[in-house]
This record gives sequence, C-alpha cells and structure tokens, in this order.
Amino acid sequence: HCISSVYKAGVLIARSYYGAARSTDQADDGSVPVRTVDLRSDTVTKPGPAMRRAMAKAEVGDDVYGEDPTVNELQRQAAQLFGMEDALFVPSGTMSNLIAVMSHCRERGEEIILGEKSHLHIYEQGGSAQCAGVHSCTVRNNPDGTFNLEEVESKIRHGYPDSHYPRTRLIGVENTHNIQGGRVLPLAFLKELRGLADRYDLAVHMDGARLMNAAVALSVHPSEILQHCDSVSVCLSKGLGAPVGCLLGGPREFVQRAVRARKVLGGGMRQAGILAAAGILALNNMVGRLKDDHRNAKTFARALLQADSPLCCVDLSTVETNILRFRVQQPGLTPQEFCTRMEAVTPGEVESLGQGVRVLMFPHVEGSVRAVWHLDVSEEDTELAIRKLNYITHKYR
Repeated sequence: HCISSVYKAGVLIARSYYGAARSTDQADDGSVPVRTVDLRSDTVTKPGPAMRRAMAKAEVGDDVYGEDPTVNELQRQAAQLFGMEDALFVPSGTMSNLIAVMSHCRERGEEIILGEKSHLHIYEQGGSAQCAGVHSCTVRNNPDGTFNLEEVESKIRHGYPDSHYPRTRLIGVENTHNIQGGRVLPLAFLKELRGLADRYDLAVHMDGARLMNAAVALSVHPSEILQHCDSVSVCLSKGLGAPVGCLLGGPREFVQRAVRARKVLGGGMRQAGILAAAGILALNNMVGRLKDDHRNAKTFARALLQADSPLCCVDLSTVETNILRFRVQQPGLTPQEFCTRMEAVTPGEVESLGQGVRVLMFPHVEGSVRAVWHLDVSEEDTELAIRKLNYITHKYR
C-alpha cells in the first residue's frame, strides 16, 4: 500500500494508502535492528515457499475459453465449499462485488439495499452506479454489522413499473464487517433476512471477503452461512494468503451472466492457473490457521486494557476475528499521532527494548485505530507489538 517514499533529514517519510504521511526514525547505516509488525491490513500477506512452488508448477490453459484446468479445479472446489452450484475466479473483491450487482440487477436503474458502512458502498468508488447504473439505497448498520430488517422492508420499492422509482432487486450484506471491526453476522439474522428477501422476491448477495474468518469464528462450515444467500464474494488475497484473486459463487445461471460481466470489466484472464494454484492451496491449507489471527488480535486487545494507565480503550466482546478497532482515549493524543508513535523507532526505544519495533496501523473511521492480524504476524510479533505499546504508554505518561 506504500505509494511513495523519500528520505529527508535522515527520516523516512512514507505515503500511506490513505494519503497521510508517516515518519520513522531510522539509522542511516542500517545498524539498528528493526522488526516491522505490519498490522495495516491482511492484504499485505506474501505467498510462502509452498504457494510459490504450487504456482510455478501449475498446469495452465486459456481461461477465457474455459480451458485452464487449474482455474476449473479452483472453481469446482469453491462451489463445493460454498454449497452453491458454480463459482467464478475473479481478479479482485471489488470486481467480484460489482459483477454480482450487475448479474443480479440486469437493467440500469434497478436498486440494491445495503448498509451505510458497507465496503461495497464506501470503498468501491460507487462502482454500482458508475459502471452498472444501479442505485444504492442505504440503511443504518448496527455495531455488529447487522441492520434493522424493518428499516430494510421500509426501503423496498413497490408499484413497479411506476416510472418515478428504481426497482429494488438486491440486498447486500458484509461478513465479516470491516468497518465495524471484523464482526461476524449472526446466523439468526441471516435467516430472518432470507425470509424477508423471499417475501419480496429479492436476491441476497454477501460480500464475504473474510467469510472464512466468520466460519472459523462460528465453528461452522461456510455453506451453513451461505445457505441464506444467493451469491457470495470470497477473497483469497487477505487472510488466506494468496497474492491475487476472489471467488464469486452462486447459481449456475447467475455465474453464466457473471462470466459476461467479468469480460466487459476486463477481468477475463488467460493462463490464470498460475494464480488459481495459489487459491487452491489457500482454500485447502490456510483456513484452519485463521484462528491464530483471531487469538493474536484478542491478545493485543487485552494488552490495550492492561497498562497501568491505558492510552486506549476497546470493548473485548467486539473482538471476534482478526480485525481490531480501538479508540485513543487520551486528550491531546490523536489516532494519527498514536499510529506515528507506534511506527517511529527512537534511540531510547532501542536501548529499552533491545531492538527497534515498528508497528504499522491506520487511523480509522470515527476517531478509531484499526489493526489487522494475518499469517505474516506471529505470536512473537504480537508480543513485540505489545512491548512497543507499553513503551509508548510509559513514555507518553
């Protein structure tokens, strides 16, 4: 996510994904040992040796012609995992969500109802309107990522083909919910939503970028969650550790329409088996270990509260998966400054801790800080991040 960096007066200035500058003291000769704990996102994971070997050995063909055997196998496994008829390999989660909207809403001027804090609504450039001509109608997200179904029902348009209004076609949910801190949607909520959608002949799409985190947290098979949905997008490039890709699952006819939408969006890849091989390994080998990320996030959350005079506050009951959202509660210390202090490496820190520890986080929505655990952040890394937190707390006091 680092866009550019320049050295100025011995200090590294880095431009982050959100456009904010961060400063890090760093010895010019590189003699100071520094360990970086990157908690910005689970998208920063890198493929390990086994995944790289699988990619190098992948059997490939032309996927646009449906002839790449590795892609076909990935899609077959995904459909089986989701409990759906078919699946499609897509370059990114943003494209996958857009394809889902285009495939459910077949005419311009139709409408999707979704949460006001959903990734699809906030972080995907309004692609549903920009590219698909589909209107978004939002409802208020609850702290756990759900929304009030009575409010949803009140937003459903009636009287089609009345020329004044769009036609409601689709309801979108997000699981786990990114902005709300990796919250897992309760199965009871999804069951009620399914009943509402059926009453009005609407489809339900799940942005399941971190669906596997939700399944691990609930100790259920992914298909148990997805039985209440018509389609799902599942990212391979987050906690599952693949370098690229997302899987879009749904009924066979839906996926056939999705193939057309993928093509017009430029997502038709050729010898994509090289990437699909990483996806197969991710699905088969990387799901079980997500519980380690959840445990490490909880460990750090507890440490936030255990300092003698904690700078930050967090509700432990909301830490359900690998995403941690917490607030800086100290007057005069902004989330940006807290993140800058956690990243900066100072001589005093090296003397106190025996090494430099650079912890990367983001200031997040509503004055919070977000930290995300993943396969490249070990239990040892988490302990180092806690030591850095305690050092910063002590120095600030």
